[in-house]
Amino acid sequence: MDFKDSVRQLAERVARMKEQIATEEATKTAVIMPFLQVLGYDVFNPMEVVPEFIADVGIKKGEKVDYALIRDGNPIILIEAKHWKQKLDNHDSQLVRYFNISKSRFAILTNGFTYRFFTDLVEPNEMDEKPFLEFELLKVSDAQIEELKKFHKSYFDLNSILGSANELKYTGELRAILQSELRNPSEAFVRFLTQQVFTGRLTDKVVFQFSDFVRKSVSQVVSDLITDRLQLALDQEKQAAQSQQEGAAGDATADEAKEKQVETTGEELEAFYIVKSILRQQLDSTRITFRDTQSYFNVLLDDNIRKTICRLYLNGNKKFVGCFDAAKKEVKTEIMVLDDIYKCADVIRATVETYLGLKP
Repeated sequence: MDFKDSVRQLAERVARMKEQIATEEATKTAVIMPFLQVLGYDVFNPMEVVPEFIADVGIKKGEKVDYALIRDGNPIILIEAKHWKQKLDNHDSQLVRYFNISKSRFAILTNGFTYRFFTDLVEPNEMDEKPFLEFELLKVSDAQIEELKKFHKSYFDLNSILGSANELKYTGELRAILQSELRNPSEAFVRFLTQQVFTGRLTDKVVFQFSDFVRKSVSQVVSDLITDRLQLALDQEKQAAQSQQEGAAGDATADEAKEKQVETTGEELEAFYIVKSILRQQLDSTRITFRDTQSYFNVLLDDNIRKTICRLYLNGNKKFVGCFDAAKKEVKTEIMVLDDIYKCADVIRATVETYLGLKP
């Protein structure tokens, strides 16, 4: 299992158990220690992970930070942990004191679900007020996982991380500002855009009027971008599928050749992506393929018609998902919207496990 899959698997696991995590210590045991293991550290080896790391601060002796990750006998990352229901906004002052007197260049403030990574970009040996990296474990993106991977024990390189931390810090802050402006444009933002198109005097009345114009324009632009990206993905998937079908044309039967003339709809491809997302943790998504027919849309494992994962019936007045029970008998389930396919996730996964030999 690669690093990305390990992070995703941990996220799914803690999402299921979070309501049973009642205390801060339980948060550490059930969430934070497994997170450190994902980063490649042996949580039971005091030469790698030291719990309750002593950080004497001024006249205060014996103060402790929850964890310190150790390399060559020195702390490289300090970690302050809180209960998963606690907000982190008012809990960084203690970590600041630890950071400023230690040799560590990185600090993490976390409640097991939100992770904030700090360093000293503004003033040497003084922890920055704002994190250079922050993510939610249950919503972590692929790009954030790539940045997190730099903190893995096997890849940890101080200079490399510091080199990218400055860019991450400011791009993150700029992204937050843009997101805020897109959701609720400020007066300054409205004035800036209005000046590009309005030649008259910018009175308060004009700015108020253009505030609504800006909101609508922003909404339309975001919608267009999403539509363009989705259409591009659909076109690429369709082209790949057509290339795969053309490559197999020499071995196809007359019926198969006829079926290849069937037009695959955007709805069928969207449903195909949902099935791929359901199986993401089980196998490489490139092994999941499809063959469209006049009667139904076949989702296959390894492009093998004998390894049908499910069938999608989407072209009629009623829509169905055809799944297979232990006796290989197809059982159709009616769906109202494509997201209802997720209700068949357990059966779809079980079918694939059977093909992979994980179940008898």
